[in-house]
Amino acid sequence: MTPTTMPEDIRLSAIIPLYNAGEMFRNFMDSLVAQTLSSLEIIIVNDGSTDNSEQVAREYAEKHQHITVISQPNGGVSRARNAGLNIAKGRYVTFPDADDILNPQMYQTLIDLCEQDDLDVAQCNGERYFVGSEKVKPIIPVDRLTSTAVMDGPIWLKTALATNRYLHVVWLGVYRLALIKKHQLYFEPGLHHQDIPWTTEVMFNAQRVRYTQKILYRYYIHGQSISNQKRTGMKNVEYQRHYLKIAKMLDELNQRYKSKIKIYSEFPRQVTREALTVCHSVRREPDPAAQKAMIDDIYSSGTRQIMMRNARGPKQWWQLLLWLKRLHTLRNKLA
Repeated sequence: MTPTTMPEDIRLSAIIPLYNAGEMFRNFMDSLVAQTLSSLEIIIVNDGSTDNSEQVAREYAEKHQHITVISQPNGGVSRARNAGLNIAKGRYVTFPDADDILNPQMYQTLIDLCEQDDLDVAQCNGERYFVGSEKVKPIIPVDRLTSTAVMDGPIWLKTALATNRYLHVVWLGVYRLALIKKHQLYFEPGLHHQDIPWTTEVMFNAQRVRYTQKILYRYYIHGQSISNQKRTGMKNVEYQRHYLKIAKMLDELNQRYKSKIKIYSEFPRQVTREALTVCHSVRREPDPAAQKAMIDDIYSSGTRQIMMRNARGPKQWWQLLLWLKRLHTLRNKLA
C-alpha cells in the first residue's frame, strides 16, 4: 500500500488521541499501518503524554508519509479529537483508540460500503478482549443483530439500542466529514464517555447508515483505561457526574430534535438507563460521605425528574420506582 497525502484523494482520516498509551501502542500502530485501504490519512494528536508515546508516534511518522503527529497540552480525548477534525482532509473520518487492535480489512470494508451506497455512516461489529482471562466476546451477538441494508440514522439507532448490547462508541464506525462540519458535531470537552451524546446526535442527522456484522475491531478490557478503572470516594462522585451530564444532554437532544425526527421510545429509555447507572454506583459505593454526595447530585441536578420523564416500559418503570424509593430511604439515613 502506498497511501497518498493529496487532499482530493484521501478517502479516510483516522484521528487518534494519544495519552500515555503504553505497551499496546506499537501493536495498535502496526494494525493501523497494515490497513489495506489506500488513501488513508492518519492523524495522531499527542495530548500531553508523559511517557514515550509521542516518541513512538514520531518514529512511525518518519517511516510512513501518510502519518501526521501534532502535539498539544493535555486537554482530554474530546479536545484531541476536535483538533484532529480541524485538520482532517478525508471524505470520511474515524476515531480508533490507541490501545486497541484493528483487523487489516476494517477500513477497506467500511469505506467500500460508504462509497457503494453513498453512506453518511458505516459501522461494523467488534469484540471485547479481556486481558486477564484472555476471553473474547462479540460486542453485539449475531442473534441480537445482523448486517443491515441502508437505513436512516434514527431508525438505525432505534434498531441498535433495541438489542440492549449496543455501545455508543465512535471507534466502530466511519463518518462523513461533510456531515460533521455541516452540523458542527464536535466533541464535548472534559466529558468522559463523550461518545454517547456524540454518536446520538450524529445518528439524528444521518440520512444513510449501514451496519455489517463482521467483527473488525478488538477492544481491550484492562484496568488502565478510564472506563474500566475502579473508583471509590470523591473520585467516584466526580466520575458519576459525567453520567448525570450525559443523561441531561441526551434529554436535551431528544427535545431539540423532536420536531425534525421521530423520537422512538428507545431514545428516552436510553436517557433513564444512563442515569440509572449512577444509582447503581450509589449502592456499590463503600464511603457513606460519597454516597450522600452522589444522592445530593441526583436531587440537585433534576435527574429524578429527567428519569421519570423518559422512563419507558413496565420493566424500566419498575426499576426506576424501586431506585427512587431506595434513594429516598438512604438519603434520610445519611442526613
